[in-house]
Amino acid sequence: MILINLLPHREEKRKRRKAAFFLGLGLAAFAGLAIVGMWYLVLQQMTTSQQQRNEFLSVEIRKLEVQIKDIATLRAEIDALKARQKAVEDLQTDRNIPVHVLNELVKHTPEGIYFNSIKQDGQVLNLLGIAQTNERVSELLRNTSNNSEWLTHPELIEIKVATVQAANREQKRLYDFSMRVSIKRPQNVDASAGAASQPAASGLASAAKKP
Repeated sequence: MILINLLPHREEKRKRRKAAFFLGLGLAAFAGLAIVGMWYLVLQQMTTSQQQRNEFLSVEIRKLEVQIKDIATLRAEIDALKARQKAVEDLQTDRNIPVHVLNELVKHTPEGIYFNSIKQDGQVLNLLGIAQTNERVSELLRNTSNNSEWLTHPELIEIKVATVQAANREQKRLYDFSMRVSIKRPQNVDASAGAASQPAASGLASAAKKP
């Protein structure tokens, strides 16, 4: 017996294919939405974590800024204390300078020169005096320039002829002069003394090496 299907089978197949297509399309859309939703949640989690890190860094930066301010304040106080200490040390070292300066003047002032005024202005010594001759003044300048340990850079400001009447009413021709000379600080004196001792020591060492 032969069975003949008289139903419209092509239309049924077309309906099934269309239903399968829409089902696949719906599944793909659902899968896409699920992926997008998961990625959005991941982004939200990453954003929240980054915000927490940023807040933590902001708090730590504020703490560091406070510590930096404290360090700057401490450094300023340390610098102020160092400045005060240096000022006290300078006062202690400078209080002996007048004694050294007077000793140097006595040592290096040639005969025939008399000082009328000696004034110190900081590290500069102003001298006013009377000399018997110009050569005496030149000798004083050379001594303070080359041989003095505490005096340096002498400068003659003025020299002029002055007539003085002696006790026997005899008029003498003298020279009024004014000059300035710089005073070395104690640390500079120590440094120059050390520099002068080094060549002497090296000379002694080289002499000792010679047979």
